[in-house]
Amino acid sequence: MTSAPDGSATRDTGQIKAVCLDIDDTLLDSERASRCGLRALVGSDRAWPVWQRTTDQFYSRFSSAEIDFDVLCVERTQAFFAAFGERIDAVEAARRESHRMAAMQHAWRLFDDVVPCLAWLRAAGLPLAAITNAPGRYQRDKLASVGLADAFDIVVISEEVGHSKPDPHIFGIAAEQLGREPGELLHVGDRFEADALGAVRAGLRGVWLNRAGHAVPEPVRGGSGVREVAAIGDLHELVDLVVPAPVPHGAVGREPRDLAGAPA
Repeated sequence: MTSAPDGSATRDTGQIKAVCLDIDDTLLDSERASRCGLRALVGSDRAWPVWQRTTDQFYSRFSSAEIDFDVLCVERTQAFFAAFGERIDAVEAARRESHRMAAMQHAWRLFDDVVPCLAWLRAAGLPLAAITNAPGRYQRDKLASVGLADAFDIVVISEEVGHSKPDPHIFGIAAEQLGREPGELLHVGDRFEADALGAVRAGLRGVWLNRAGHAVPEPVRGGSGVREVAAIGDLHELVDLVVPAPVPHGAVGREPRDLAGAPA
């Protein structure tokens, strides 16, 4: 596989027997939906960096099982408004969060390349898994809302298995549930360290979905496993990594592309 820094991907020479995908900002444009929610909350998304930073802080506590998702939602909202000098109690924070969440859920959309990609993978006979660090009920509702409730053979939820990406255990659990060896799995996601590098370090093939063309994060550049990560700009490129070489790219791609107009 090519390394992540040059942003290219070549056909993998190994045998991929199952594919795992992240959900947020891999399948669904979650940033867009979150920005819609923030606009519903405060009238604009100019405070997005503050919201994003606050979310990262509270998700870290959620991932370590320090708080549950309901507490995360309330305390994050309180902390966000406190950053601008407004103190609100838990009841008011819950009310505002409910309003924000409703707006965000209404804005959930798949990226245009998702339906064709899943069609390609299914046509190749590959079992599919979704692996996510977000809470189970939230993610299952999200998948159902965009028509992917039955798209995966398994859905591995961090809070349900007790491990979060990039912990190798969550990838190992996915491999076990799929009945495959870790080296037979490919995992793709938008987070370089949590998804792609985490997968490589767990023995899977790791693919970084770099839609925005970002550079490799500085803290992990040159570290263990980085050179083994493949980078792609969209999910159309994933077929080149998993479809056996004798199958022409065009023969695989034409029919699934006809599905691009399916409801998202």
